[in-house]
Amino acid sequence: MADNNTDQEKEMAANAFEAFTAGKYDESLKHLGNLQELNKEDYKIALNKAIAEFYKSGQTTTGTLKQTLIAIKNQVHTSMEDIDGLDDVENSLLYYNQAIIHYHMRQYSEAIAIGEKLYQFLEPFEKFAQVVCFLLVDLYLLTYQPEKALHLLAVLEKLAVQGNNKNGKGEGANSSNKDGGNQKAEFIAMIEAAKSKMHQYKVRAYIQMKSSKACKREIKSVMNTAGNSAPSLFLKSNFEYLRGNYRKAVKLLNSSNIAEHPGAIKTGECVRCMFWNNLGCIHFAMGKHNLGIFYFKKALQENDHTCAQLGDGGATSNGQSKKFSGIPMCALLANKRYELLYNCGIQLLHIGRPLAAFECLMEAVQVYHSNPRLWLRLAECCIAANKGSLEQENKGLPSRKGIVQAIVGQGYHRKIILASQSTQNTVYSDGQSAAIPVASMEFAAICLRNGLVLIPEHPNQETKAENGSKTPSQSGSTESGSENSDACSGKGQEGDKFLSAAPSSPLRKQEVENLRCSILACSAYVALALGDNLMALNHAEKLLHQTKLSGSLKFLGHLYAAEALISLDRISKAIGHLNPENVTDVSLGVLSSDQDQGSDKGDLEPVESSGKQTPLCYPSTVSSARAMMLFNLGSAYCLRSEYEKARKCLHQAASMVNTKEIPPEAILLAVYLELQNGNTQLALQIIKRNQLLPSVLQTPSPDTRKKPTPSSFQPVQQPIQQPPIQMPSPFTTVQRK
Repeated sequence: MADNNTDQEKEMAANAFEAFTAGKYDESLKHLGNLQELNKEDYKIALNKAIAEFYKSGQTTTGTLKQTLIAIKNQVHTSMEDIDGLDDVENSLLYYNQAIIHYHMRQYSEAIAIGEKLYQFLEPFEKFAQVVCFLLVDLYLLTYQPEKALHLLAVLEKLAVQGNNKNGKGEGANSSNKDGGNQKAEFIAMIEAAKSKMHQYKVRAYIQMKSSKACKREIKSVMNTAGNSAPSLFLKSNFEYLRGNYRKAVKLLNSSNIAEHPGAIKTGECVRCMFWNNLGCIHFAMGKHNLGIFYFKKALQENDHTCAQLGDGGATSNGQSKKFSGIPMCALLANKRYELLYNCGIQLLHIGRPLAAFECLMEAVQVYHSNPRLWLRLAECCIAANKGSLEQENKGLPSRKGIVQAIVGQGYHRKIILASQSTQNTVYSDGQSAAIPVASMEFAAICLRNGLVLIPEHPNQETKAENGSKTPSQSGSTESGSENSDACSGKGQEGDKFLSAAPSSPLRKQEVENLRCSILACSAYVALALGDNLMALNHAEKLLHQTKLSGSLKFLGHLYAAEALISLDRISKAIGHLNPENVTDVSLGVLSSDQDQGSDKGDLEPVESSGKQTPLCYPSTVSSARAMMLFNLGSAYCLRSEYEKARKCLHQAASMVNTKEIPPEAILLAVYLELQNGNTQLALQIIKRNQLLPSVLQTPSPDTRKKPTPSSFQPVQQPIQQPPIQMPSPFTTVQRK
């Protein structure tokens, strides 16, 4: 009886499988239902029913399938901790299906945990081994672990070579090995068929590792195996973009035939969206920011159009409830809205539209809330919005607005009203809570605190420069709490020496230190603007105690510390910070990724000029910075009634810079000193001409104790060294900034 039942079960199982492969899901479910009546205890039947139901729905019930698999897993009493007992393919399939769902829901850490456990129990020459390995390779690249990805690809290639050798030697083996030989032959054929895909994976890995020689070699293999397909051209364009050959990168993108792509519903990829986004990133790198934002907006339009076709509520900000309903599982990765908003925000910040940038980045931070660099960008938007439109300052010069606000009265009663040179925090200061996300200085302080909290205080491990990368090929972008967690935590690998910063690439140790310095500089500036002098002094002193501090930020640190100390009536200490000898360098001092990693650049072609690689900042020279110190030092001496010292400082500072670079505060300082000396007429002449007179280059005033010219301390310009990132493409590398 038992034998008859076994034969009957085998027949039903075969019929169910045949119907499933033919796409007859109702018939397959009917056979599986009958089979379940005979064997109610076998969880594998329930697993197959769940898969058949999922395919019957057009692969749109991802959430339901996930819950069913969890229930089956609990039924089998097998948790990830005791998965060591998992020794057959059927049990492996349960976990593999779970990993696939985690992958499409962008829960990469969970998918990797399952995939790595499965890898331990794979047979060398199985079809299943290949799909698990490719899944892991994709996951490693999405989470910026290129070394692990290359290791797996090397294992697959080695197995193919071994299989070929054994097949050549063992032609006369006995029939008992025939099945094994067939299995190996099938595996080798699969590897050969997947060679183009493997070359593409390698290119993405080498791009992440900044290994240009190896990448160039693999690019040739990709072009030989895949021809001028969209994935291969996108990869090559990414490679040229990273080398600085921007025109060539644009040419390659334009030569790709994106019209032939099957579309997001079948592949989960919006190639048009990636195309416009890549163009935006290239033009950003070329310094053509208005063109860049034009292309990013085109990419957003394509993305919204794709999401509307898919019925993806995630295309809008209020679509969380519809997140996984009615959308094919492969299309869950199609929505790149938040990556694009991140890019748009950075681009808008560069072209001087901080309020528009703030709106974009506020939407992006809802997803990428664990990215400290994004919190800094939000704070920079707030600072720029409250500084107003200082066009000359953006060009690298101090503001030259007049010092006279109005003239009132007539004749003997005629009076001059001087304009206040201090920048007031008047935007959004109507008494509302600082936690409300508006572009105010109060909210900037919250953003900067968040950024500091997300940066590890004292990294214990030394990072080696040659490992990892700053420029990725794909984004580990995530939309749940688990997505950003442990994205780079490879045990025993160099990946654990990075700080995750999705959707951009992970931050290396030196980049983390640079970011910390930028956040501290901005924090000191914001605290001064809010009148919190003790906190400003605390941030400035922390900034000055950083071991690797750029010259420009050191200059700002001394200025901010001095201003805070003057406000606290500790003028003697402030004078120590205003010593011009403290300024020996005003460079931004941020190591490029190539310097940091020592990447091989011997084979690179001459790089075309990008136009504007580094934002202009004032002061741009050591002499200008020292002059700024002296102007402020003169103000400090005025507060102690040491007018002769103040006059000497003013005279020395004015001789060090061009007349056009003398800030209005310095002119007011000269007016104050002349009034102290009783030279009223000379003071009036200075005001009328709005410049220092030759006979006056010996004058001081406490009004200059305000922030060293609004243009002299620009944390908004200083920290913006990391360009925006590029979004991911599940099938190809995308240009990242």
